[in-house]
Amino acid sequence: MAGKLILVRHGQTEANVARRLDTRLPGARLTELGEGQAHAFGTSLTGPLPKAVVASEALRARQTAGFIERASGIVVEVREGIHEAQAGDLEDRSDRASHETYAGVFHSWHAGELGARMPGGESGEDVLARYLPVVESLRAHYLDGVDEMGDVLVVSHGAAIRLVAGYLAGMNGTFSADTHLDNTQTVELLPTAGGWECVRWGALLPPFVAPAVDVVDDPMG
Repeated sequence: MAGKLILVRHGQTEANVARRLDTRLPGARLTELGEGQAHAFGTSLTGPLPKAVVASEALRARQTAGFIERASGIVVEVREGIHEAQAGDLEDRSDRASHETYAGVFHSWHAGELGARMPGGESGEDVLARYLPVVESLRAHYLDGVDEMGDVLVVSHGAAIRLVAGYLAGMNGTFSADTHLDNTQTVELLPTAGGWECVRWGALLPPFVAPAVDVVDDPMG
């Protein structure tokens, strides 16, 4: 295959700092640190330029992708359907109970219970139903049957990236549920004849092993 699908979590936001469950569009903007993270990511790109840079409709994703656009010269495409898993009744809350509820539903998805639903929000099935068609259209247009090298970068969100990547690559659910993705870290998926293979998850390379101890994780972003 000529390239990979690289799912990029956006830079740090004001909501990340305040630990607010920020999922509704357009959402919070990047902090100064988040802008620095996005700039560093854009300038770190080496080798062939991306074939495409795609962002969710969320402000934080568009801002992050803007730094990549300036570094690469590739004009950002904003796509519907690849925004964060919607928190519903938990939106904008920062209390521990709300975070635990969100994380509990998120972990249920990775255990195969995709019908589990955020209170007043989305199920895992809902997220996949809107996100996967975008992934498949990008694959068909930029990756399958294309000779020239180059990846497709998709700037998206922590919980959505981990659910979609875990589902597409058949990852161990404990690993994908428990392995955090920091701001501007990536999950890299290689198209294969049978689907997708995960070749990087954050700082980790295969073989992927679930964390041995519980970690403090805010999957949303």
